[in-house]
Amino acid sequence: MKELLERITFDKEVLCGKPIIRGLRISVDMILELLAKGASEEEILEDYPELKKEDIKAALLYAHSIVAKEEVFDRIASLKP
Repeated sequence: MKELLERITFDKEVLCGKPIIRGLRISVDMILELLAKGASEEEILEDYPELKKEDIKAALLYAHSIVAKEEVFDRIASLKP
């Protein structure tokens, strides 16, 4: 899994430092949005031939690693005045 996460890079000169795939101008955010909107892995790879299957898996693993570290708190209590 570590080698998958190594596909995610950061460069303040590219997309303002957002997590991107292998230095390309393709953000993790964009891949996740495409998947959320129902695009298949095959469709994404067809539309972005510079991507590989491992890049899509890396984007998902990166998102998981961020959410897994999220601290859960009482959301209802935080909304009270």
